[in-house]
Amino acid sequence: MRRLGLRTRVTAAFAVGALLLSASMALVSYELTRRSLLDDRERIAVRAAYFDAAVVRAGLDTDTPDVVAVLRSLDTGGSRRPVLHLNGEWYARAADPGTTAAVPAELLRAVTAGEPAVQRVRVGGQPALVVGVPLSAAATYFEVNSLRELEQTFQVLALALTTVAVLVAGSGAALAWYATRHGLRPLTAVADAAEKIAAGDFTARLDPATDPDLTRLSSSFNQMVDRLARRIERDRRFAADVSHELRSPLQTLAAAASVLARRRDHQDERTATAAGLVADEIDRFQRLVNDLIDLARSDQPAHRAPVDVVELAREACEPYDLLVGLVELAPDAPAVWQVERRRIAQVLANLFDNAVTYGGGPAAVRLSRDGDTGVIEVDDDGPGVPVEDREVIFDRFVRGRAAHTRGAGDGTGLGLALVAQHAAAHAGQVTVADRPGGGASFRVTPPGSLP
Repeated sequence: MRRLGLRTRVTAAFAVGALLLSASMALVSYELTRRSLLDDRERIAVRAAYFDAAVVRAGLDTDTPDVVAVLRSLDTGGSRRPVLHLNGEWYARAADPGTTAAVPAELLRAVTAGEPAVQRVRVGGQPALVVGVPLSAAATYFEVNSLRELEQTFQVLALALTTVAVLVAGSGAALAWYATRHGLRPLTAVADAAEKIAAGDFTARLDPATDPDLTRLSSSFNQMVDRLARRIERDRRFAADVSHELRSPLQTLAAAASVLARRRDHQDERTATAAGLVADEIDRFQRLVNDLIDLARSDQPAHRAPVDVVELAREACEPYDLLVGLVELAPDAPAVWQVERRRIAQVLANLFDNAVTYGGGPAAVRLSRDGDTGVIEVDDDGPGVPVEDREVIFDRFVRGRAAHTRGAGDGTGLGLALVAQHAAAHAGQVTVADRPGGGASFRVTPPGSLP
């Protein structure tokens, strides 16, 4: 499972925290507001019920009271419905069994016993508040107060608080995204500088004045890069100096070996064999020195310029007597790339040499594109490269285990390391995979090489 990035995790944490906080505040606010409104409504309902009960008591205090007329004389508006329980009978303004049925039996018994009571009920699916007031031993007065408008108020309040909670959570996420974007900007600068250094640009540095809290990190990073650059420069200079110093005695040895080779007819068989071995080893030593010199110069960034890579690839085929028809240009890829000519020429030459020596010769050379990245692929007809060797073969002085059985085994071990170095100088990479028809397929991708 892929791990989420730091910015995403911080943003999600802010969003969840803001949502939990706003939801908690919304719930508390809703509950406090609901209780306050219900308590106020209940106090108003009780006060109104006692007032109306006094009117009803006065209306009943006659010899022949008209109960319905007394109830109709009450000014209860549209939200209160009065009912009277007198001598075991229910009386209302009009025939309304729903109102009398809304009075719970427990509430009726309590009020009949002489105790005022209040209870919330539902009438026809709507909330209501029933207030009971005892009038006498035979009469009890009830008012059923509709709470529909109050319920609608609660719904609007809940919707408003939910909207606020969602907006607060979204604002928290936006604030976290903005904060992490600016907070992680120094780390982005470190990553950019590290990528430039990995590509060979050792001039990349961090500005210590960008963020006071990261001054120590910036200074330490710059010191590390300075030491690394000096170390690499010393190693490069040492390799170049040693290689140059070896050239002179090698040229002398090569000249002596050439003299021995020309006089092979005057030598006995044993001496001629020894002279041939010496000449071969001197030739291999010369190629090793040349590769070391190239390797010492290859850690600098590539100097890009427009290059016709199709023509360059065809020229690279000539020393190996390869057919120029092996070079294929994809229909969507341009022929001119922004690369360093010398480096790409050596990449092609080393891949061809590797294919000839270990892979039975190149089978195809494909030039294509992947976005703004040029893609160079060289296939061979050999046994391929084992999975466990596909990374180490690009290290210096390392050859795959199959190299000892695929070819003569007289390589320097630097050819593919040079390919990897030249690809890195273009901020790219080189990989190897199995060829669909058998063999190996080497792929070099220098980013930004296409218009």
